[in-house]
Amino acid sequence: MMMAKKGVTEEKQETTVDKKPSTKKKATVATSNEGDVTEVKAETEEVACEGTDVKVDEVENVSEENAEAARPKPVPKGSRRGSKAMQAELDKYKELALGNEEKYKRLLAEFENARQRTEKEGSKMFDLGAKDVLEKLLPVVDNFERAIASIPDEDKERAFEQGVDKIYRQLMVTLEGIGVAPMDATGKEFNPELHNAVIHIEDENLGENVVAEEMQKGYMYKDQVLRHSMVKVAN
Repeated sequence: MMMAKKGVTEEKQETTVDKKPSTKKKATVATSNEGDVTEVKAETEEVACEGTDVKVDEVENVSEENAEAARPKPVPKGSRRGSKAMQAELDKYKELALGNEEKYKRLLAEFENARQRTEKEGSKMFDLGAKDVLEKLLPVVDNFERAIASIPDEDKERAFEQGVDKIYRQLMVTLEGIGVAPMDATGKEFNPELHNAVIHIEDENLGENVVAEEMQKGYMYKDQVLRHSMVKVAN
């Protein structure tokens, strides 16, 4: 214990500041020295230090710029532990995803091509089957036309003859709805892909290689020849 001179001595009290910042406050400390009491008034400012003894009579003012500069900076992602390995793994999976995307697009294109090819082949097979059936119906159409052409003019208004004509017209409308249409080659230029020439005649009123008469009607099924026309070709 220190001895007080002249009955009163002033002592500087040292305090340790906690980790948490303290607010400005006034503290009165009473010490006993051989019956003499000395009051020490200490004024403390707000401080935030760890494990440091700060004297109450020492006050340090810190500006906001210095305080901001003193704060610890976040570690960049590239410098963090394990980031290179994670980036390498991420790049590997990105490359794998791109490869899978290319495979998916290629398979999708191949599937679409196969679908269109199958659809086209199926339509072609259907047309071939329909063409075979329609070709067998054409003789029936020819017989209807011969029957109607052989009816005398005075009998065309009778009920039976009218019924035959209506059945023929209904059959032709049905065939037209399917895609069957007559060629009507008379007066057109001879085309060996559409016409079958059976007779050649000389006619000054017609040009060269012009169909003078259609002896048997030819028919088209969509864009295919269902039956060639049997024609007379002039000159």
